Amino acid sequence: MADTLASLRSLMASHSPPLDALVVPSEDYHQSEYVSARDKRRAFVSGFTGSAGLAVITMEDSRLWTDGRYFLQASQELSDQWKLMRMGEDPPVDVWMADNLPKASSIGVDPWCVSVDTAQKWERLFSRKDQKLVQTSKNLVDEVWTSRPPLEINPVVVHPLKFSGRSVTEKLKDLREKLVQEKARGIVITTLDEVAWLYNIRGNDVSYCPVVHAFAVVTLTSAFFYVDRRKLSSEVTTYMKENGIEVREYGDVASDVGLLASDQLTPSNEGGHVNDLIWVDPGNCCFALYSKLNADKVLLQQSPLALAKALKNPVEMDGLKKAHIRDGAAVVQYLVWLDKQMQELYGASGYFMAAESVNKNKNTTKLTELSVSDKLEQFRAAKEHFRGLSFPTISSVGPNGAIIHYSPDAKNCAELEPDSIYLFDSGAQYLDGTTDITRTVHFGKPTPHEKSCYTAVLKGHIALGNARFPGGTNGNTLDILARLPLWKYGLDYRHGTGHGIGSYLNVHEGPHQISFRPAARNVPLQASMTVTDEPGYYEDGKFGIRLENVLIIKDADTKFNFGEKGYLTFEHITWAPYQTKLIDLSLLVPEEIEWLNDYHSKCRDILAPYLDESEMAWLKKATIPVSV
Repeated sequence: MADTLASLRSLMASHSPPLDALVVPSEDYHQSEYVSARDKRRAFVSGFTGSAGLAVITMEDSRLWTDGRYFLQASQELSDQWKLMRMGEDPPVDVWMADNLPKASSIGVDPWCVSVDTAQKWERLFSRKDQKLVQTSKNLVDEVWTSRPPLEINPVVVHPLKFSGRSVTEKLKDLREKLVQEKARGIVITTLDEVAWLYNIRGNDVSYCPVVHAFAVVTLTSAFFYVDRRKLSSEVTTYMKENGIEVREYGDVASDVGLLASDQLTPSNEGGHVNDLIWVDPGNCCFALYSKLNADKVLLQQSPLALAKALKNPVEMDGLKKAHIRDGAAVVQYLVWLDKQMQELYGASGYFMAAESVNKNKNTTKLTELSVSDKLEQFRAAKEHFRGLSFPTISSVGPNGAIIHYSPDAKNCAELEPDSIYLFDSGAQYLDGTTDITRTVHFGKPTPHEKSCYTAVLKGHIALGNARFPGGTNGNTLDILARLPLWKYGLDYRHGTGHGIGSYLNVHEGPHQISFRPAARNVPLQASMTVTDEPGYYEDGKFGIRLENVLIIKDADTKFNFGEKGYLTFEHITWAPYQTKLIDLSLLVPEEIEWLNDYHSKCRDILAPYLDESEMAWLKKATIPVSV
């Protein structure tokens, strides 16, 4: 690490102009949340492996900014050469640089790895101190990363209509209508899941996300696909041709965007019309491509594909529901297996009984956070249409559960402990849908405090899932519903409450979200969106609790329709029991008990065809109706 920082500082000093600071973002050229191994530059320089964060290196200092999900993890992973900056508590990165770097400083960044929004915001702030943002011509981290993983050539596959539900022709027609509406003659699409969704293709270029490293440019009469051609079979090449999509090399996108700006990319008959703008999404388009355009002829607006992709069509909706049923069956099979193992190996009282464990494990067989998560993957892998996990499984026991995005590794993961809370947050990629579920369980005797915390989380989970709200409501407004039962005790959690989920695409999908963050005000929730419902509570050094289901937003049948806005509600599509042993039933009101019993009844009915006799017997016991 010290050598890396020294090498980078040497490159910063010899850069023209010399750099007073170097910013190393987490993102790749597509502003992705999850990136491929060769794009994990920030993890390489800092040692922090979380998905979100930003590193700043000066000649004397190195700091890492990350959000509340990762405070604990970052404090454990960063060496003493790094200072952790807590977002929301410490000054934002641009404010810190403006205030702490000398006047007229040069601050370097790879323009491919920073969005238009971010770069412009920094430029405005820096200009007040005569500081300037310098676009480096090469990524300085790549210059010193001698062991950088090689480029992988993974095949592009066509995502069939029976899963996608809409043809490329239909999607391009809709997109071009939006271009005309906004007086634009072209759009540059940089987000990987938007390119995959628009062209009905999938790939394997980023772990857990079935996407392809590619860009797209669409004009009123043409469509381009920028990709490493070695990834295309003759069938895919033919498919592209049949759909009127011209394939270009991945590296050609920069020069082609320049040609697009000067109206030379497509036939001249496109020129001279009123539609003269080029549309780019300022939150997702990299600064490098934006810099190729004429600033006064750019439409900086959220990509129209973000919302189009979020509004699931009937085929996608049906697929998601079916994928979640199979996935729920895998989770139940896992719980049945884990319950038996904990009793046999650790003398635990098990999923149903609340008693201290009889004896600690004296067997050579041990259950670790990693070995049990591998078993969960096996249950999923046996299901139809399985294509892999949708993110690294969070399998955490006791204190590790308090690390919100904890991911066990073979070297130092914990052994399961019958008298501690176990949290697992996991999901899978199926051809017909993407899943994400969290359950928290205890195989021994939970303390009254653990039970009251679990119950508060469950109450928030139920309150949000049962909400009815007028059309036009955003996720920022609803976030409080999941927190109120926790706030009653002076408790809270540092992450958002819900995110959209893809249709065999990214597990985190926008543009909507349910969160306390201001960004959740941007997009109203609409019928046919998917969203998660996942409140939690975490006690550092002790335990973590989270419950998560995927919901579909649908029209609500209300007696009245005040303001003629139309009302919306949620439909749960995740099926797995909540552990009644962890619930303090005295804290639930009759409506919550009724909801829990009804949900458990549906779990039994829906999962029955996927379980054998012994698994079904376990599920029946796990879903016995409760009462106060």
